[in-house]
Amino acid sequence: MSLTFVLIKNHFYLFPQTNIVEQIAFEYYFYTHFFGILQLFNGGLLLDDSLKYYFNIKMANEYGAIIVNVGSPDDPSVPAVKRYLDEFLMDEYIIDLPYILRALLVKGIILNVRPKKSAHAYSEVWTDEGSPLVAITQRVTNQLNKMVPFPVEMAMRYGNPSIEHAIRQLLLKQPNIKHLILIPLYPHYAMATTKTVTEKVRSILQKISQPLDLIVQKPFFNEQRYINLLSKSIQEKLPKQWDHILFSYHGIPVRHLKKTDPFQNHCRKVKNCCEVASKSHPFCYSHQVKQTTYLVAKQLGLSESQYSISFQSRLGLDEWLTPSTTDTLKDLGQKETKHLVVVCPAFVTDCLETIEEIGMEGKEDFVEAGGGDYTLVPCLNDRPDWSQLLASYIQEHATSPVTTP
Repeated sequence: MSLTFVLIKNHFYLFPQTNIVEQIAFEYYFYTHFFGILQLFNGGLLLDDSLKYYFNIKMANEYGAIIVNVGSPDDPSVPAVKRYLDEFLMDEYIIDLPYILRALLVKGIILNVRPKKSAHAYSEVWTDEGSPLVAITQRVTNQLNKMVPFPVEMAMRYGNPSIEHAIRQLLLKQPNIKHLILIPLYPHYAMATTKTVTEKVRSILQKISQPLDLIVQKPFFNEQRYINLLSKSIQEKLPKQWDHILFSYHGIPVRHLKKTDPFQNHCRKVKNCCEVASKSHPFCYSHQVKQTTYLVAKQLGLSESQYSISFQSRLGLDEWLTPSTTDTLKDLGQKETKHLVVVCPAFVTDCLETIEEIGMEGKEDFVEAGGGDYTLVPCLNDRPDWSQLLASYIQEHATSPVTTP
């Protein structure tokens, strides 16, 4: 495949199909031959601001993007929470049992005992805008629509607005769309996050009449701009005195790790598998959260004794990643840690699991065990620099499109 580099000011863009660039250049000649000069530059094309603007118009006509978060019930009532949990827990990528067994567990047991407790927890975090996760994601979407030259919609994997609704909204706004850019709002790969979102999008694309090329943002757990921003967000919230930073990640069952190993010969089969280089690592949640932690700790200049990793939100009796956040918080409290800082890098948006589970229940566990001050670092939420980074990811996919197989 021939490649063409295009230089727009000081930024190179790579086009895998030369004919696209030639077509743009040809059309550009008729639009701008009185106002600009198209110059050859080292086998590529040097584009002035007029052509950059024209290319943005081309992108606006052919591209659309959706950002997808995990989801939330429509309100904190028991019926709404029950509907949400039904959709969430019946996903085969969440509880990966055969359908009959999954239905017996979810509909026969969990949905008869959990919704009331979960509804109370949601009521603790509900705001005037509704679900914090949905409201914050909407604000990010609003910012993105001011930063990129084509429409961006938001969706929830579970609940509303649905992924199908988001895609149909894009088609209403831009009927000629050819390329769909999908940004799963998860830094780390897991079958219960990136995998289920991607597969849901694929299933919906098969239903609609208009064929779209799907371009998926890969996990950004070690992407330098993300690491810089995450480190900055932590640094900004560090109190003057602190003793320890706990990186609390969402837990997953160990069997999920083994399932997502595409080669079935590395995860939990090789000693120190997360540290030994492997082609399985792009699909390994455990490796990726450790990499994020290591890179952020290095950026912040932390010694090994100043931070630790734990895993929260355990569900069921299966073996999950350890140590658990609950046990770790109690242990740190019993050690009379005076100034604890907790950060939740698996989440880019504050939600039930960060605000209530870690910010309320976690703090209570820590203090009751003998701990002192407790600082929870907010997620990236709707920080302008986070929205700008997401905009960069989106535009980079548009200027160098590679369809996800």
